[in-house]
Amino acid sequence: MKQRILGKTGRAVSEIGLGTWQLGTKWGEPFNREEAWSILEAAEAAEISFIDTADVYNGGKSEETIGEYLAAHPGKFYVATKCGRRLKPHSPEMYTPGAIAGFVEDSLTRLRLERLDLVLLHCPPSSVFARDDIFAELERQKRLGKIADYGVSIEKTAEGLQAMEYDISAIEVVFNMFRLKPLDELLPRAAEKELGVIARVPLASGLLTGRYRADTVFGPKDHRSYNREGASFDKGETFSGVPYELGLEAVEELKRLFGTQDLAPIAIRWVLAHPEISVVIPGASRASQVPENVRAAQLPPLTREQLRGVEEIYDRYLRQIIHPQW
Repeated sequence: MKQRILGKTGRAVSEIGLGTWQLGTKWGEPFNREEAWSILEAAEAAEISFIDTADVYNGGKSEETIGEYLAAHPGKFYVATKCGRRLKPHSPEMYTPGAIAGFVEDSLTRLRLERLDLVLLHCPPSSVFARDDIFAELERQKRLGKIADYGVSIEKTAEGLQAMEYDISAIEVVFNMFRLKPLDELLPRAAEKELGVIARVPLASGLLTGRYRADTVFGPKDHRSYNREGASFDKGETFSGVPYELGLEAVEELKRLFGTQDLAPIAIRWVLAHPEISVVIPGASRASQVPENVRAAQLPPLTREQLRGVEEIYDRYLRQIIHPQW
């Protein structure tokens, strides 16, 4: 597994990490601690050293299980966690320095750590990215030794650009073959500021695996069923905001471009083709998916023609829809 430096944190991390929204469960299904543990074991075996989690994932069970694993295997993972989505309602006025301090303490407890490696604001309302008091509290938590570094997870590129006015160390953003807007300004600016960049949703909620069809059925509690129009959270988290049927058409074009039906490793390899990216974090709901994700690291670099082909497919099918929204 190749390593990349996570921006100004100075930490070397595996270029392919593990996203844990689905740790030990498929979306909408009960949490399975044994499967979660097996996924973490598979990640360690695959030389993954970066884990992305959040205090809301599986109602805190994601952090708790990672904490149990770290207690038994200290130092195996660099852990980025996120906070803010537990606020009810999830509105700007609910974001206070006290709330941030409380989230840090809760994550320290669940992860069984004395200091958090990296804390990210978890896609807060846009106005929070200009809140001096919130970033001052994150800086205070760093001075206290409760966190080593902090940053933001964003929906829109404009939010990331705003957050760069503060002394953040990392930024997490949806970036995949169906979401090219970060290439315009966000990634170049992040590189200038030596920020770590974490690429999430690399497979567009599975759409970029190439395995779905028009008649594929998702469970009623799966966000790919109920959140396509943003009923519960930003619709850009579901299929990267791409209308499902249109996405299927674009996927067929990608299959022809790359000459394969199995797009998953190529989609991850595409993300890694961009040197501004520190780590890409595909998820896994079962342990067998971890080595499938890591396969991308063994693929040869994509050619200039292939990279240009991805841009052409995006321009033809998605740019007018996706680019203006995020």
